[in-house]
Amino acid sequence: MGCLLKGGGGLHSRLVVGAVLLAAGSGSRIGRRPKSLLELGGVPLVTRQIVALSGAGVDELVVVLGHHAELIEPVVQAFPVTVARNPEPDRGQVSSQRIGLAALTGRLDAVIVALADQPLLNAQDITALIAAFKARPAGASVVFPRVAGERGNPVVFTAEVREQILAGSADVGCRQWQAAHAAAVAPFDTDNRRYRVDIDTADDLARFERDTGHALRWPAAAGGGWQDAG
Repeated sequence: MGCLLKGGGGLHSRLVVGAVLLAAGSGSRIGRRPKSLLELGGVPLVTRQIVALSGAGVDELVVVLGHHAELIEPVVQAFPVTVARNPEPDRGQVSSQRIGLAALTGRLDAVIVALADQPLLNAQDITALIAAFKARPAGASVVFPRVAGERGNPVVFTAEVREQILAGSADVGCRQWQAAHAAAVAPFDTDNRRYRVDIDTADDLARFERDTGHALRWPAAAGGGWQDAG
C-alpha cells in the first residue's frame, strides 16, 4: 500500500486513497428498510460499492453502519474493510461522515466519501473520479461529479480537507466544508449518469427498473419481515 510504483525504469508517485462508505441510514422513505441490502443481479448494493472502490485501487475502506447494522454487518465483514458504527445515526449523515473520516488510520493523499445506495457505479467510474481529482485545477481541494449541471456522488478531497472537517464542530461535514470554501471545489463534468443514480424511495425503484430494464430486489431475510413491506 505504498505511494510509489515502479515502472518503466523509474518511480512514479500515485495517490494513496482512503474511502468512507455510508450505510447508516434508516431508509425512512422506503419503509425503514436497509437500502444498501437491495440486490441487483443477486448482489447487495453495499457489496457492489465495496467491490467498485476496491477495484479502483482504494487503499483503505471504512464502512459506516447505524440503522440496520445487525443486518448489514454480516454482509460486509467478509471484506477487508473497517466497520465503524454510528451510535446515534438519527443525528444525520454528517455524524456518519465524521465517524467514518475519524476511523481512517493510514497516511492518505485523498479521501472518497461514497453512498451505499448507488446501484450502477463500478470501478471504472471511481477510477475516472480519481483521475479527475489528480487533474484538478490549481487551488482545488475537492472534486465532485457533475452531470448535465446536476451534482452527483461520490466526492473526493485532499487529506487536508479531512483534517479540517474533523477539526471543525460536530455539525461540519463534507457539504458544510464545501459551502465555506467554494473556491476550493471543482466539478468533474461528465455525461456519465451513473454518478446521479441513487435509491431513496419506492418511486426510485420503479424508475430504475423502467430506465435500465433491471430490477432491484429485497433479499429474503429470515424473520423480520422488512423485505416484504411497502
